[in-house]
Amino acid sequence: MVPFAVGGMAAFGLAGVVLLLFRGWLAAHGHTHWLWICVAGVLIGVPGLITMIVHDANRRRRRALSHGEFRVTDQATR
Repeated sequence: MVPFAVGGMAAFGLAGVVLLLFRGWLAAHGHTHWLWICVAGVLIGVPGLITMIVHDANRRRRRALSHGEFRVTDQATR
């Protein structure tokens, strides 16, 4: 699930940057709230991402304790 959260946050961030380029048009047509939606998408995604990372680490730890054949490896070495 972590890649989906990162992808969603990246999509909101990219959309926000693109919308910043059209800030004048958005203001002229009354759509400045679109920028705030992008900001909210990124900001709400941060605690969700942290929660998923912690949950995955705890799940790996629990599985390693209950199943001897399961090995916990460092994510950076893959």
